[in-house]
Amino acid sequence: MDECMTICFSLFLSLSTPLSQIGVMTMTVFPVRLFFAVLLMLLAWPFAFAAALGRSELAVETETWWRRICDIALRGIMRAMWFCGGFHWVTVKGEPAPPSQAPILTLAPHSSYFDAIPVTMTMASIVMKTESKNIPVWGTLIKFIRPVFVSRSDQDSRKKTVEEIKRRAHAGGEWPQIMIFPEGTCTNRSCLITFKPGMCSYADQVLICLFEILWLTLCQFHNPIEIEYLPLYTPSEEEKNNPALFANNVRSIMAKALELPITDLSFDDCQLSLAKGPMRVPSNSSLLQFNRLARRLGLRAGTTDTVLEQQASKARKLWGYRLGLGDFAHYLDLPVTDMLTELHSLFNQHGDGQIDIREYVIALSVACQPSKAMDTLRLAFGMYEAKEDRAIVEKDLASILRTALGVAEVDVTELFSAIDTLDAGKITHDDFCRFVEQHPDFAQEYLLSSRTTPSTPHTAPLVNGFSVDHYDMEEQTCSLPGQKRKED
Repeated sequence: MDECMTICFSLFLSLSTPLSQIGVMTMTVFPVRLFFAVLLMLLAWPFAFAAALGRSELAVETETWWRRICDIALRGIMRAMWFCGGFHWVTVKGEPAPPSQAPILTLAPHSSYFDAIPVTMTMASIVMKTESKNIPVWGTLIKFIRPVFVSRSDQDSRKKTVEEIKRRAHAGGEWPQIMIFPEGTCTNRSCLITFKPGMCSYADQVLICLFEILWLTLCQFHNPIEIEYLPLYTPSEEEKNNPALFANNVRSIMAKALELPITDLSFDDCQLSLAKGPMRVPSNSSLLQFNRLARRLGLRAGTTDTVLEQQASKARKLWGYRLGLGDFAHYLDLPVTDMLTELHSLFNQHGDGQIDIREYVIALSVACQPSKAMDTLRLAFGMYEAKEDRAIVEKDLASILRTALGVAEVDVTELFSAIDTLDAGKITHDDFCRFVEQHPDFAQEYLLSSRTTPSTPHTAPLVNGFSVDHYDMEEQTCSLPGQKRKED
């Protein structure tokens, strides 16, 4: 692919509507709009079904007059459906390029299901889960735009998806354009996060937010929307050899057109911040900085549960040893670079240039499996527990939880006493698990309720990198999905 076209999508949703208006609209306009939206979707089904008859997933058939009629009818029906939702007119800037010139359309920012409006206007293909085509009515409509399907059950699905996108992009404009959402997840449009190679995802908590947005949006009298087609972007030879550079440069151009800031927060950072469980990462956690460095150094790629177990076993063998920068580089089989130096300094708790490698393994486990906090804690206990009784002391628990939360300091005295009911001065992993079953919100109750040292700027920086001096607070002005902007 030599060229791509970028689309800046501005959707001005006002979610600060007075409660009185929401109440009135919910009882009057909302059900009417919802009824007609569903009705129009049902009306679109037979046209999509007819147009998809006899289609091949590997080739583009010759367009016939009746398929052309179906296409025009579907565009009209979809536009009428959005009109019923309060999107009465759409402001379009710039000129769209044909598929022969721009096989790939890049759209940002990505925030909700209403980003489907540009999709229905262009009838561009998108990347969708294979399961989507089996949904009644919706699946038929999806298949009409000839999406690139990806399967979660197929380990090679990601590779196949990339190959299919390449195949279509090099078909000389025979296939419909493919629209991608390079941020890889939903944000609140306050900034552009790092563009990610891969498909988009809706987390469970974001889905709840999206349904709320649907309700509130249909309770508005009018929803302004603006789509701007930017000029074709042709990557340089350097950008072709460096996809990350290509993505960052395209993002910068889109951010300038949108008048939005950019941030190094990524899809992985969003997953880390939104993960549920007993060890939810605080929004000011230095694990976000660790996650970015680990991603750039390639330490996250291929880090499965088995790899984490191997890392933990290797770290346990180094019990009692502290690694300098050179030893750390040898441990990771990486050259000493500025980025690796920064990663090493995150764990330099005592300021002596030496780190406990077990803390690195804990942080890596949290970053790679943010929703599996108990697995990370089991891994951590295995590295810290004594061989004779498989127990840890209070100091060990403090090190584990401080690293797992990514905070500067944490006082575990009260928590340790609550777990150590026999006053033995030590606890086992089983003791900890039993306590968590009874206190699933133990971190909030014992650690995060004004008991931790927050990672905020102060005049005397802490030595440990899991503190403020290694975290760019300026980037936090751009909120993640599920987080409200300050002005809201």
